[in-house]
Amino acid sequence: MRLISIVNALLVVVALFLLVFERDTLFAIAGRAEAEASPSSADESEGSASENRNAIGVVAVRSVAREIDSAVLLRGQTKANRQVEVLAETTSTVISEPKRKGTFVESGDLLCELDPGTRPASLAEAMAGKLEAESRIPEAEARLEEAHALVAEAQINLTAAQKLSETGFGSETRRISSQAAMRSAEAGVKTAEAGLEATRAGIEAATAEVAAAEREIDRQTIEAPFKGLLESDTAELGSLMQPGSLCATVIQLDPIKLVGFVPEAEVNRVIVGSEASAQLVTGLQVAGRVTFLSRSADETTRTFEVEITVPNPELAIRDGQTADIRISAEGAKAHLLPQSALTLNKEGQVGVRSVGQGDVADFFPVELLRDTSEGVWVGGLPETVDIIVVGQEFVTSGVSVKPTYRDAAK
Repeated sequence: MRLISIVNALLVVVALFLLVFERDTLFAIAGRAEAEASPSSADESEGSASENRNAIGVVAVRSVAREIDSAVLLRGQTKANRQVEVLAETTSTVISEPKRKGTFVESGDLLCELDPGTRPASLAEAMAGKLEAESRIPEAEARLEEAHALVAEAQINLTAAQKLSETGFGSETRRISSQAAMRSAEAGVKTAEAGLEATRAGIEAATAEVAAAEREIDRQTIEAPFKGLLESDTAELGSLMQPGSLCATVIQLDPIKLVGFVPEAEVNRVIVGSEASAQLVTGLQVAGRVTFLSRSADETTRTFEVEITVPNPELAIRDGQTADIRISAEGAKAHLLPQSALTLNKEGQVGVRSVGQGDVADFFPVELLRDTSEGVWVGGLPETVDIIVVGQEFVTSGVSVKPTYRDAAK
């Protein structure tokens, strides 16, 4: 009995030794035995087993291209639609109370009123001069009519003198005297016409003096040129204003403009009238349309100025705020991929690796269209493509892969 126990213990030790240290040898012997039992089936599966062992496991996503608007992205700033420095046009002192900056004004509201001084008297004098000039018209017209009458009388006398001289009943001296009277009468007509023209010129000069006096009176009231806000205080009471002195600065913020500069490579994608949107540094989102695109490039930056008009009824947008602008352009087909799916090939091109026919890796160069929080939009890919999103850095074009597909939304 004791001998049998020892033999059993030795067999157990040998079996454990073979299982632990000679496991590969045992599996090889078992494999050869199975191959000898079924040689044809082993040959058939040998090739596929080898390929499966060499294929690299990757994770892929089946992506389908979608239509997106290929927006032109700019960085710009807000700009008041209009800004005017309202200046004085005459010399006088301010007699109106000042308006403070930030005050809302309508078109035509009084900003600065100046002391009229002697301007009303000058206007009255000019109007009197005009009336006096107009009163001379009847006299000048009467002189012209009288001159025409004298011409008619001289013509009759000259005709009679000529007939009498031809028949011998009148002297030559009378005929010559009649001709001289005729010339004198014609000269009188010209003099009367010149007097009438001078009288009319006097009326025009007097009218111009009246207009100048009225214009000078109008200059004593300085009004807002348009609806807007005062960016500065109006001139203080008692201030001496001279031509060119600042009364106030008025800005118009409704609507307001967004101003940016388009690179020359993208200027043909921007069309006047296109929709545009922007996000201000405050987080406010605004929308409008392109109203101006420069035809001349900036000499330094080689960019083209673009203006977008945006409604601002609540005056929430201020002049000079920084804005990220997006101008809608013609749409394009693109794929939304995780940014981690991008890789480089041996030439340094940015692209993605895909699962081709026969589960072989392939490489497609891509064009980056837009970067969002959800991923990157890329172009240059087929309509439908299987993109490798995990393991793309461990394969190259032509390498066999074993893809595991997952939902594109994950």
